[in-house]
Amino acid sequence: MKKLMVFSAAVCVAMAFTSCKPSESAYKKAYEKAKANGNNVTSVDPVEQQQTYTPAVTPVVTETPVTETRVVDNTDNAVVRQESLTVVDGAGLKNYSVVVGSFSVKANAVGLQQRLKSAGYGAQLGYNSARNMYRVIATTYDSKVDAVNSRDQLRGTYPDAWLLFAQ
Repeated sequence: MKKLMVFSAAVCVAMAFTSCKPSESAYKKAYEKAKANGNNVTSVDPVEQQQTYTPAVTPVVTETPVTETRVVDNTDNAVVRQESLTVVDGAGLKNYSVVVGSFSVKANAVGLQQRLKSAGYGAQLGYNSARNMYRVIATTYDSKVDAVNSRDQLRGTYPDAWLLFAQ
Protein backbone atom coordinates (compact mmCIF):
# COMPACT_ATOMS: atom_id res chain seq x y z
CA MET A 1 0.00 0.00 0.00
CA LYS A 2 2.81 2.34 0.91
CA LYS A 3 4.66 1.60 -2.32
CA LEU A 4 1.57 2.36 -4.35
CA MET A 5 1.16 5.78 -2.66
CA VAL A 6 4.82 6.68 -3.22
CA PHE A 7 4.60 5.60 -6.87
CA SER A 8 1.42 7.65 -7.51
CA ALA A 9 2.95 10.73 -5.83
CA ALA A 10 6.04 10.40 -8.06
CA VAL A 11 3.87 10.10 -11.17
CA CYS A 12 1.89 13.22 -10.16
CA VAL A 13 5.08 15.21 -9.61
CA ALA A 14 6.52 14.09 -12.93
CA MET A 15 3.32 15.07 -14.77
CA ALA A 16 3.27 18.47 -13.08
CA PHE A 17 6.78 19.28 -14.23
CA THR A 18 6.33 18.10 -17.82
CA SER A 19 2.86 19.48 -18.55
CA CYS A 20 3.60 23.17 -17.94
CA LYS A 21 6.77 23.37 -20.01
CA PRO A 22 6.56 26.11 -22.66
CA SER A 23 7.54 25.01 -26.12
CA GLU A 24 9.93 26.76 -28.46
CA SER A 25 7.32 26.81 -31.18
CA ALA A 26 5.06 29.05 -29.05
CA TYR A 27 7.85 31.63 -28.75
CA LYS A 28 8.53 31.39 -32.48
CA LYS A 29 4.84 31.95 -33.31
CA ALA A 30 4.71 35.05 -31.08
CA TYR A 31 7.86 36.40 -32.73
CA GLU A 32 6.49 35.86 -36.23
CA LYS A 33 3.16 37.48 -35.29
CA ALA A 34 4.88 40.57 -33.87
CA LYS A 35 7.05 40.83 -36.96
CA ALA A 36 4.01 40.56 -39.25
CA ASN A 37 2.17 43.33 -37.37
CA GLY A 38 4.97 45.73 -38.18
CA ASN A 39 6.53 45.93 -34.76
CA ASN A 40 10.21 46.51 -35.08
CA VAL A 41 11.77 43.62 -33.21
CA THR A 42 15.46 44.32 -32.94
CA SER A 43 17.90 43.93 -30.16
CA VAL A 44 18.93 47.17 -28.51
CA ASP A 45 22.20 47.64 -26.69
CA PRO A 46 21.38 48.64 -23.07
CA VAL A 47 24.26 51.14 -23.07
CA GLU A 48 22.79 52.93 -26.08
CA GLN A 49 19.37 52.90 -24.45
CA GLN A 50 20.56 54.88 -21.41
CA GLN A 51 19.89 58.58 -21.44
CA THR A 52 21.87 61.17 -19.59
CA TYR A 53 20.02 63.62 -17.38
CA THR A 54 21.20 67.15 -16.92
CA PRO A 55 19.32 69.27 -14.39
CA ALA A 56 17.81 72.43 -15.79
CA VAL A 57 18.63 74.50 -12.70
CA THR A 58 21.78 74.22 -10.65
CA PRO A 59 21.26 75.54 -7.10
CA VAL A 60 23.73 78.07 -5.78
CA VAL A 61 25.11 77.17 -2.37
CA THR A 62 26.72 79.85 -0.28
CA GLU A 63 28.68 78.91 2.78
CA THR A 64 28.51 81.04 5.89
CA PRO A 65 30.81 80.37 8.83
CA VAL A 66 29.25 79.45 12.14
CA THR A 67 30.25 81.93 14.78
CA GLU A 68 28.05 80.80 17.63
CA THR A 69 26.34 77.56 18.51
CA ARG A 70 23.84 77.63 21.32
CA VAL A 71 22.54 74.53 23.02
CA VAL A 72 19.33 75.09 24.90
CA ASP A 73 18.60 72.52 27.56
CA ASN A 74 15.06 72.56 28.85
CA THR A 75 15.44 71.53 32.48
CA ASP A 76 11.81 72.36 33.20
CA ASN A 77 10.76 69.11 31.50
CA ALA A 78 13.07 66.86 33.53
CA VAL A 79 11.22 64.01 35.22
CA VAL A 80 11.14 64.31 38.99
CA ARG A 81 9.85 61.49 41.21
CA GLN A 82 8.03 62.37 44.44
CA GLU A 83 8.51 60.16 47.47
CA SER A 84 8.21 60.41 51.20
CA LEU A 85 11.66 59.75 52.66
CA THR A 86 13.08 59.61 56.14
CA VAL A 87 16.75 60.64 56.34
CA VAL A 88 18.67 57.77 57.95
CA ASP A 89 22.18 59.19 57.62
CA GLY A 90 23.00 62.71 56.48
CA ALA A 91 22.54 66.42 57.09
CA GLY A 92 19.05 66.65 55.59
CA LEU A 93 17.47 66.96 52.18
CA LYS A 94 16.68 70.08 50.20
CA ASN A 95 13.88 70.33 47.60
CA TYR A 96 15.58 68.38 44.79
CA SER A 97 17.95 65.44 45.26
CA VAL A 98 19.89 63.19 42.90
CA VAL A 99 19.45 59.50 43.72
CA VAL A 100 22.17 57.20 42.37
CA GLY A 101 21.17 53.92 43.99
CA SER A 102 18.19 52.12 45.51
CA PHE A 103 18.62 49.06 47.72
CA SER A 104 16.39 46.85 49.81
CA VAL A 105 19.38 45.84 51.96
CA LYS A 106 20.72 48.67 54.14
CA ALA A 107 24.32 47.36 54.10
CA ASN A 108 24.47 47.70 50.30
CA ALA A 109 23.16 51.27 50.48
CA VAL A 110 25.69 52.18 53.16
CA GLY A 111 28.51 50.74 51.01
CA LEU A 112 27.56 52.99 48.06
CA GLN A 113 27.16 55.98 50.38
CA GLN A 114 30.69 55.47 51.74
CA ARG A 115 32.07 55.17 48.20
CA LEU A 116 30.39 58.48 47.25
CA LYS A 117 31.71 60.19 50.41
CA SER A 118 35.25 59.05 49.60
CA ALA A 119 34.78 60.52 46.10
CA GLY A 120 33.95 63.91 47.63
CA TYR A 121 30.16 63.93 47.53
CA GLY A 122 27.98 64.78 50.52
CA ALA A 123 26.13 61.49 50.18
CA GLN A 124 23.09 60.82 52.33
CA LEU A 125 20.92 57.83 52.99
CA GLY A 126 17.12 57.95 52.92
CA TYR A 127 14.49 55.31 53.62
CA ASN A 128 11.16 54.96 51.82
CA SER A 129 8.96 52.91 54.13
CA ALA A 130 6.16 52.54 51.56
CA ARG A 131 8.48 50.70 49.15
CA ASN A 132 10.90 49.33 51.76
CA MET A 133 13.84 50.81 49.83
CA TYR A 134 16.95 52.66 50.92
CA ARG A 135 17.82 55.56 48.58
CA VAL A 136 21.44 56.69 48.22
CA ILE A 137 21.41 60.43 47.53
CA ALA A 138 24.61 61.87 46.06
CA THR A 139 23.67 65.56 46.04
CA THR A 140 20.75 67.73 47.11
CA TYR A 141 19.76 71.23 45.91
CA ASP A 142 17.12 73.92 46.35
CA SER A 143 16.94 74.61 42.62
CA LYS A 144 15.78 72.13 40.00
CA VAL A 145 18.27 73.44 37.42
CA ASP A 146 21.23 72.68 39.71
CA ALA A 147 19.85 69.23 40.47
CA VAL A 148 19.39 68.42 36.76
CA ASN A 149 22.96 69.54 35.99
CA SER A 150 24.29 67.40 38.85
CA ARG A 151 22.23 64.40 37.71
CA ASP A 152 23.55 64.74 34.15
CA GLN A 153 27.11 64.86 35.45
CA LEU A 154 26.59 61.84 37.72
CA ARG A 155 25.06 59.79 34.89
CA GLY A 156 28.57 59.36 33.49
CA THR A 157 29.32 57.06 36.45
CA TYR A 158 25.79 56.15 37.55
CA PRO A 159 23.64 55.85 34.38
CA ASP A 160 20.42 55.22 36.34
CA ALA A 161 20.64 58.44 38.41
CA TRP A 162 17.27 60.17 38.84
CA LEU A 163 15.73 63.24 40.48
CA LEU A 164 13.74 63.11 43.70
CA PHE A 165 11.42 65.68 45.20
CA ALA A 166 11.26 64.69 48.85
CA GLN A 167 8.02 65.36 50.68
